[in-house]
Amino acid sequence: MNTLAYSGGPGPWILLFPLFWAAVVIGGVTLLRRTVRRGRRGPWQARTTGETPAEPSPITLLGRRFAAGEIDEDEYWRRLSVLDEQFGRGSKGGVA
Repeated sequence: MNTLAYSGGPGPWILLFPLFWAAVVIGGVTLLRRTVRRGRRGPWQARTTGETPAEPSPITLLGRRFAAGEIDEDEYWRRLSVLDEQFGRGSKGGVA
């Protein structure tokens, strides 16, 4: 019996289903990879080369100078208190 529903096969539109699911899978994998890659890297780290950031914070520079012996402990704490007011967590206008 030949009905109107059957007209010689599914036709070329049957290819849309695998293409749709392939696009969904590729999109999901891409989104997952970007999310995981972004989660491993914080904003203070370099992108992929492992280099140090271009401009380290003033508190980091002060710590390096103290570690290298360029300044003594009293000088370190005095300068750190000033920098902590400008660049510390509680500041409103500084860089956190």
